Amino acid sequence: MKQFLPMTKTELEERGWDAPDFILITGDAYVDHPSFGAAVIGKVLENKGYRVGIISQPDWRKKDDFLKLGRPKLGFLITSGNIDSMVAHYTSMKKKRKTDLYSPDGITGLRPDRAVIVYTSMIRSCFKNIPVVLGGIEASLRRLTHYDYWSSGIRRSILADAKADILVFGMGESAIIQIADKLSKGDDIKSITGIRGTVTRSSVKPDIKGAVFLNSYEKSKEEKKCFSENFKTAYFNTDPVTAAVLIEQTGNQYIIQNQPQHPLTTEEMDSVYSLPFMMASHPSYGKSEIPAFKEVEFSITSSRGCFGSCSFCSLVFHQGRIIQARSHESIINSASELTESKNFKGYIHDIGGPTANFRKPSCSKQIKLGTCRDRRCLFPAPCPSLEVDHKDYISLLRKVRKLDKVKKVFIRSGIRFDYLLKDKDVLSDKKGNFLEELCMHHVSGQLKVAPEHISNKVLNVMGKPGKENYIEFKKRFESMNRKIGKKQFIIPYFISAHPGSGINEAIELALFLKKGGFIPDQVQDFYPTPGTLSTCIYHTGFDPLTGKTIYVPETIEEKREQKALIHFHKPENYNLVKKALLKAGRLDLIGNGRDCLIPEYRKYSTGGNNRTYKGKQGSESDGNKNRGRNKKHR
Repeated sequence: MKQFLPMTKTELEERGWDAPDFILITGDAYVDHPSFGAAVIGKVLENKGYRVGIISQPDWRKKDDFLKLGRPKLGFLITSGNIDSMVAHYTSMKKKRKTDLYSPDGITGLRPDRAVIVYTSMIRSCFKNIPVVLGGIEASLRRLTHYDYWSSGIRRSILADAKADILVFGMGESAIIQIADKLSKGDDIKSITGIRGTVTRSSVKPDIKGAVFLNSYEKSKEEKKCFSENFKTAYFNTDPVTAAVLIEQTGNQYIIQNQPQHPLTTEEMDSVYSLPFMMASHPSYGKSEIPAFKEVEFSITSSRGCFGSCSFCSLVFHQGRIIQARSHESIINSASELTESKNFKGYIHDIGGPTANFRKPSCSKQIKLGTCRDRRCLFPAPCPSLEVDHKDYISLLRKVRKLDKVKKVFIRSGIRFDYLLKDKDVLSDKKGNFLEELCMHHVSGQLKVAPEHISNKVLNVMGKPGKENYIEFKKRFESMNRKIGKKQFIIPYFISAHPGSGINEAIELALFLKKGGFIPDQVQDFYPTPGTLSTCIYHTGFDPLTGKTIYVPETIEEKREQKALIHFHKPENYNLVKKALLKAGRLDLIGNGRDCLIPEYRKYSTGGNNRTYKGKQGSESDGNKNRGRNKKHR
């Protein structure tokens, strides 16, 4: 029978439980859906016969919130939720966010900063000698010494800071079952070591065959070279086939990272996604909506992992580079279930994963040998061993389209257009190729893609393909739409102020956008989050994999200027753009010429919410008159 995991004593009693085996504390609202990590772990444990209760978004200032389900028989499981609590709270400019997408009605302030540490501290004060297991993205990416953008410094492993017993990194299903089984047999939590996908700590120097000792936390904190060496070693030990155990001394204790879990098989993936999820938020929220759930309510996860290895992405350290995919039957069952929802309008919003058009490992060698340590699959050029084939994905999408009640199936998770451009069927324009299928059936008028930048210098740091790939894809996309008689557009996604990007590179991007006649509504300023190659570069100023020095835009002022350059057309950005152009000595871009980004002087023409420059009119004093009323737009 489908039911929510209990959140109250009454719900425990209704199930006839005196106490749960585990209590799972999460910083998110409780949504019983496979896109929410807490729900997945809870249901996986329940499927194995364990009783799991949930405490969602407890008030960390009140012990009663942590006591409401009593003492669990086996232990507490703690996660900040689907995203790092600091990312949930702060923008890349370190300003407080106005909404929290994982809270009822987007309300902010329902979880603390550094939620994993705060929750564990409260549990330790409420319950003595209780096992505490950490998991989720915040714990996973902070499992070793890491750079913390919000404090502008180096922090030690979150396992040491939180004083928990064991940390599960990655997706966690296999590891959590092994931990649960050992605890249920009466094993002491401190004796549970060696499980893949876990991190433990010890007061005694470990003697593990083949283990690699990293520089200590103290050395990494003092010397950027040591920090960079550690990152490189950890980066090269993310593959489950080739990885070694990593050991890092922190004070008088040792942090021990075991090898990553093996990827789930298709059968195991199917088993997870076939669990009896309610596909809804808990009834206790009443009519309140969880914004993040509305985004994925009619979306289907088809795969995990990504071999794209973009420098700014943490997937290498979390889901890994080996693709894990569900079977067609499993996905069709999920789609059929969606069609029975009372809210279903005939549209499946997405069938994808971290990268939608990755449905299998990049090459057959990975199954036995693992991913290559010294190269990436797509960068700086696609590997000769790369196996490009969209046939399986096309077949899957066609099957889902044929289901009763399904009007349209969209693809809204990212696609790698450089991978697509290596498909022989696409290049030969073979009938029914993936690009044709995509344009004909799976785009809702606009296709979002992520070239990320247009300067090859910056793209090289990002680990992304050169701009020629984006230009070629855009050309083919437009050609295909003309061929099939559709008017559809590409919406590109760009990152500003990424390591490697100076003012000149930002200007290069701005000029490209002006020439193309399209400027995206949203631009993401680079956000240095734990667990990414780009964050390591941001902190150290050089690439840990090559040792090459990289320019890093560090000041808030330059970040604002680079972001403003992409939106050079907005009057509220005028002063920032002009300042940046003067710094770069690009006076040729100020004026009324065809290539100019801004006029010599500014004067606003306002009409409703639309503000535009109105030619070379007025004077500098005219511009000054507008500054006061436009402060809020800066």
